[in-house]
Amino acid sequence: MAIQIGEEDKPYNEINVTPMIDVMLVLLIIFILLTTAAVQGIKVDLPSASSAKPLAAQNSRVIAIGDDGTISIDAVPVSLSELEAQLRASIAGTPDLAVILRGDRAVQYDKVMQVLDLCSKVGVPSLGMASTRPPGGGQ
Repeated sequence: MAIQIGEEDKPYNEINVTPMIDVMLVLLIIFILLTTAAVQGIKVDLPSASSAKPLAAQNSRVIAIGDDGTISIDAVPVSLSELEAQLRASIAGTPDLAVILRGDRAVQYDKVMQVLDLCSKVGVPSLGMASTRPPGGGQ
């Protein structure tokens, strides 16, 4: 009986790069996820106030209203009903909760009033509105 050398027994002349490409794609996906998770908040163009005082609260939540009217709480987009539920849960867990409202200067006033009304309805104990200080203004 003769032994035949087939195609399976020949040594490889090339490196198989498929596993390396798989690893690189997984690393790319991990990098993208970690980069987007590291972004703090959403960009809001705040109006300026000359007598703005810094608000430093340890137990606080930030509500941002973007220029397109999207509402987010702690950088997570929510609807008004979801915002109400999250605020009620936060107040139940932290009675001295401070809420900071960041409204873009281009947002419609109606949207800001809806959020303010909602905060009043759920009984937010402390509410502050974020602003920027104009150059050379304030203390």
